[in-house]
Formats: sequence, structure tokens, C-alpha cells
Amino acid sequence: MSKTPSTNATRLLKQVGIPFTEHLYRYEEHGGTKVSARELGVGEHAVIKTLVMEDELGAPLIILMHGDREVSTKELARQTGAKSVQPCKPEVANRHSGYLVGGTSPLGLKKAMPVHAEATIFELDRIYLNGGSRGFLVGLDPKDLERVLKVNWVRVAIP
Repeated sequence: MSKTPSTNATRLLKQVGIPFTEHLYRYEEHGGTKVSARELGVGEHAVIKTLVMEDELGAPLIILMHGDREVSTKELARQTGAKSVQPCKPEVANRHSGYLVGGTSPLGLKKAMPVHAEATIFELDRIYLNGGSRGFLVGLDPKDLERVLKVNWVRVAIP
């Protein structure tokens, strides 16, 4: 594997002094967290996906969810005070985040957006989330993620 990339996400973590590990893996188009968990040898529940969504007015937001769970958009809308929430089209998500879909990190976003996270993520000892490039995850303590991001806890997971 090649050298780990320097991204907005890793630069932010270094800048604020958050310890993290870097994990490169062979990216597979549409492989999702199932592939990254397999490649890293960790449970898919600990691999956190970063999803860019928008409300009925087109205002973007981030939702962090366990890799083995889906997001109830109806419940997310209810808990965030929106009428509705739906995933952004990939090109819109890329524009909002500054990252390519498949490499979206909640860290170092191009545009400030509210970040919502499934509350049970913070019960884990270690999580793996995208480091800002396809095929690249960072591992960290979820409490450290909360220190660097203003996170709104939600309970919107569908098993």
C-alpha cells in the first residue's frame, strides 16, 4: 500500500492534538463499510459512515452512523426539527463536504454543517471513520471525536 494521505481531516486531528491511527485499505466502489471492516479486521459496528443529507429546504447536515445500521430519515427529521431529511445526490454531497463520496470525513469539512451522530457510537472504545480519502480510515476514541466536533446525539439507527 502507498503512503497514508495528508487530508483536511488528518491535519485537523494533528492540529488539535487528537491521537489517531491511520489505516489504508483497498477501496472497492460501492463496497461500503462491509469492505473496510473486512480489510481492517474490525467489526462493522465500529466502522462509522459519514452521510451527507439535506432537509426539505436543501440545508445540508452530516449524520454519523454505525456501518451495520441504516438511518431512519423520518426519525432524524423529527429529532432535528426538520420536516424531512433525505440523502444528498453524490455531486451535491461532494460540493458541501469538499470530499468525494466514499471518502467523506466529518472532520475538516469544506462547509460548516451540523453534525449528528448515533448516540451509541460513543459507547464504543474505538471507532474507525473516513480519513478524507477513499480507502483510508482513521481510528480514534469516540470521546476525542466529540472533543473536536460539536456533535448532536440522536437515536435514529435501524438495525
